[in-house]
Amino acid sequence: MATSGWAAPLYSRNRVNEAGRAYVDPATSREDRELALAVINNWRSSHSYPLNTMQVGLRNKARKVDPNVLVAQRIKRLPSIRQKLERIHGMDLARMQDIGGCRAVVNTVEEVRAVVDDYHHSKFKHALTREDDYITTPQDTGYRSAHLIYRYYSDRKTTYNGLKIEVQVRSALQHAWATAVETVGTFTQQALKARGGEADWLRFFALMSSELAHREGTPLVPGTPGNRRDLASELRALANELHVVDRLTAYGAALDLAEQQTLPNMKYFLLELNSGAENPALRVRGYRVLAEATDAYTAVERSWEDDPNTDVVLVSVESIASLRRAYPNYFLDTHVFVDAVEEATRTGRARGRHRRANARDTGRRADSDSAAKRGASGPTKGRNAAKKRA
Repeated sequence: MATSGWAAPLYSRNRVNEAGRAYVDPATSREDRELALAVINNWRSSHSYPLNTMQVGLRNKARKVDPNVLVAQRIKRLPSIRQKLERIHGMDLARMQDIGGCRAVVNTVEEVRAVVDDYHHSKFKHALTREDDYITTPQDTGYRSAHLIYRYYSDRKTTYNGLKIEVQVRSALQHAWATAVETVGTFTQQALKARGGEADWLRFFALMSSELAHREGTPLVPGTPGNRRDLASELRALANELHVVDRLTAYGAALDLAEQQTLPNMKYFLLELNSGAENPALRVRGYRVLAEATDAYTAVERSWEDDPNTDVVLVSVESIASLRRAYPNYFLDTHVFVDAVEEATRTGRARGRHRRANARDTGRRADSDSAAKRGASGPTKGRNAAKKRA
């Protein structure tokens, strides 16, 4: 029996797989396509309960190592499901392991390792079916993160047993990189996450990932220069050619957040990003009840199904402020990555000047603080001395 308020699977896995094949088949009639979408949407929604359970566990583990951890969960979007079914030959929808996913963003790689180690020593009944350490072995795209796939199990609520949930743990720098990839992909209409798109952009992100790996002391991306000077030289050339900093900065400035409002007491947020307009716009809507959020998500997603310029996602986070931090690509908040690119592409001489300037600024602040302290105490001493002389 399904838990009250949560969707339960209504179709067999064979029926789910048939719906997945019909969804991507151009020959599918409109009527059959509607039927397939109903099955797919039920399958997606059915992952919400086990996903919420796994998200709570991830939050508890991650907070042990980073009290300021960002944790969020999401159900895989229809366009992402379509792309995966089309890209991977023989992929069945019921076998897709990331329909439901939750993510923790901690500060450092060491903290990522600590969270993963906690999972390794956990005694809960969910079965770990797959683990991918993309930090030790980065993907050739530059993607780096720790992934754990669990098969949900409960001896009290058996309705959802067997559904798979993906758990991701990233460092802040790895998350900044992934944010930039999604932002550029959204605005340039390139599937960069799936190794699609222009070769120069793919190369740039692979190189930048290696630069960040240098900083974190982890293995570099395959096929990128091992020598940091050579890496910086190639990175600088591509960053200039692609106008990376200018573009990312412009994307952020262009985003119209006028419709965003403070949404108190909301547990679920529907994000609707239109990147095709002259002034790209983001609409954020909040919901207190999951069923209402899911219905709205399905309706909005279908209304923009044939528009490649609109991206829709339903997320659950603790507040609208953490929403912006947990899903920055939907707010185009890429300043962390832009700062990293600017630092990586400075020449050695410029980096030296930058460090010296920072040191001078720090020195000036220290001198100013000292002067302020002297100013606060000096006149008092002077007045006391004058009193003594008098």
